[in-house]
Amino acid sequence: MMANWLNALGLHRRELRAWAMYDWANSAFATTVMGALAPPFYAAVATSHLPDNVRTAYWAWTTSIALFVIAVISPVLGAIADYKGAKKRFLAFFAGLGVLFTSFLFFVGEGDWLFASAVFIVANIGFAGANVFYESLLPNIADKGEIDRVSTAGYAIGYVGGGLLLALNFFWIVWPETFGFRDVGQATRFSFVSVSVWWAVFSIPILRRVKEPPRALEAGEQEGVNPLRVGFHRVGETLKELRKHKQVFLFLLAFWFYNDGIGSIIKLAAIYAAEIGISTPSILLTFLAVQFLGIPFTFGFGWLAGKIGAKRGLQLALGVYLTICIFGSFVTTAAHFFAMGLAVSTVQGGAQALSRSIFASIVPKSKSSQFFGFFSVSAKFAGIFGPLLFGLVAAGGGSSRPAIVSLVAFFLIGMFFLSKVDLEEGRRVAAEEDAEMRVVE
Repeated sequence: MMANWLNALGLHRRELRAWAMYDWANSAFATTVMGALAPPFYAAVATSHLPDNVRTAYWAWTTSIALFVIAVISPVLGAIADYKGAKKRFLAFFAGLGVLFTSFLFFVGEGDWLFASAVFIVANIGFAGANVFYESLLPNIADKGEIDRVSTAGYAIGYVGGGLLLALNFFWIVWPETFGFRDVGQATRFSFVSVSVWWAVFSIPILRRVKEPPRALEAGEQEGVNPLRVGFHRVGETLKELRKHKQVFLFLLAFWFYNDGIGSIIKLAAIYAAEIGISTPSILLTFLAVQFLGIPFTFGFGWLAGKIGAKRGLQLALGVYLTICIFGSFVTTAAHFFAMGLAVSTVQGGAQALSRSIFASIVPKSKSSQFFGFFSVSAKFAGIFGPLLFGLVAAGGGSSRPAIVSLVAFFLIGMFFLSKVDLEEGRRVAAEEDAEMRVVE
């Protein structure tokens, strides 16, 4: 029975389970640190001496710097990892960097905004950088028929892991004395430490059980060349090759737009709810519900992709997001907001997982790190324009209600480019390029 269940989830081999477990590990950072605790902690402690608008501005600049740095360095680092055959070493380094600097948030004191910003930037670079190499391992361990289920399983397991630790941290902060903490502040600091421990411990399976993919050199490349030089050369070649990998380029265009819409909903939902009068407890309850309700729906999208195809499954998810944007403008009560969150939970994990698996299926396995570096760049830069448009419309219209409808444009444009992607053609071109590579033992 267990074997049948694991097979249905796409986790029937040990290395697949070990790979998916990293989503369980790093989701703690995404939920507890980036989503729930770091922003209010930064405002209440690190920038407590500053005006409200300055606190918000400093936090915005902090997150923007982190995204910019990783977006710039990801393609080069990915190319170097491919050339050196060092995906796992890069994964371990960046994960370790994130773990270490997340724990440093414990030491942030009153007015330490510069220290807090620097620590969060490095921790976020570790988180995002490790994801490049984690995701680049996927096409090397999963077969064509498995890749959608494995990717969605990873996201679903991440929901479980991140949600469990977030729930524990929530209880610590609501009832600190019950758990032996002096006050809310101490409980929050130890919550950051718990993320570091969680992230470190559950990263062990992928480092122990997933094999480093075979190293492959391009035609004309020699061993012993400066890796940095090769990295920049391969990035330049990848940019040129996007003309040959037309389907990869089209998918990146689609992803750039629709992921901007998804990211905007995730980042702006809480502040939008507060603006229209939804209480903080109701907001937190909704976020926790989204975390756990997303688990079965993410697995469900993996199953659905096997029935109707990954592309159609992703198109369905984006159609639901489009509807959410329209419905969101009519939200007036906590019940409405919870219903909106329920709708998000049905498609959030599925859309992200299918995006990852589609991309993994149309890039050459031998160059997966450098291509996923560009995927990471798209994900990071795609987080800029949605919030910008949202803010402009909200400021000009005097309310965020028309602003949330404006996000429809990102989904419509993304769905248009996605409709032009030919997955079979993309897979054929990727396979032909892999066949031309020279494997080095």
